[in-house]
Amino acid sequence: MKLQINGKSNNLDIEADMPLLWAIRDEVGLTGTKFGCGVSLCGACTVWLDGEPVRSCSFPAGSAVGRKITTIEGLSGQTALQKVWLAKQVPQCGYCQSGMLMAATALLARKPKPTDADIDAAITNLCRCGTYPRIKAAIHEAAKLGKGSAATKTNPAKV
Repeated sequence: MKLQINGKSNNLDIEADMPLLWAIRDEVGLTGTKFGCGVSLCGACTVWLDGEPVRSCSFPAGSAVGRKITTIEGLSGQTALQKVWLAKQVPQCGYCQSGMLMAATALLARKPKPTDADIDAAITNLCRCGTYPRIKAAIHEAAKLGKGSAATKTNPAKV
């Protein structure tokens, strides 16, 4: 099976029902995407599929064939959101951060000036450390930087 991950074609000898997360981590070796709950609740495994966030722990790899997969490693360089994320001291343990950043970056690409309600609706990822106020503050701060640099150098819709 051929999977397009971060712009690179990967030929993998895997079963179609293998969760995309395990194809990314174990077969391709990209370990930035994390395993959390295994049932699509926590969001630690969030990646983009054709620019939209998906929970890769329960998404069959076979369903990703012919689609563009982007992981945290696929964000080009350090995005404005990532810089603000660090400045606002969002990460504590850091485990949820890759999935959280993928969800937040996709939100800012869709809604350059999100409201609190937009953030609450789009960011359903869980943070065991409870840094939700910092997450929201970082998203708002990145949005203030403007459409050209609000979230990312990489537009998820074009990845």
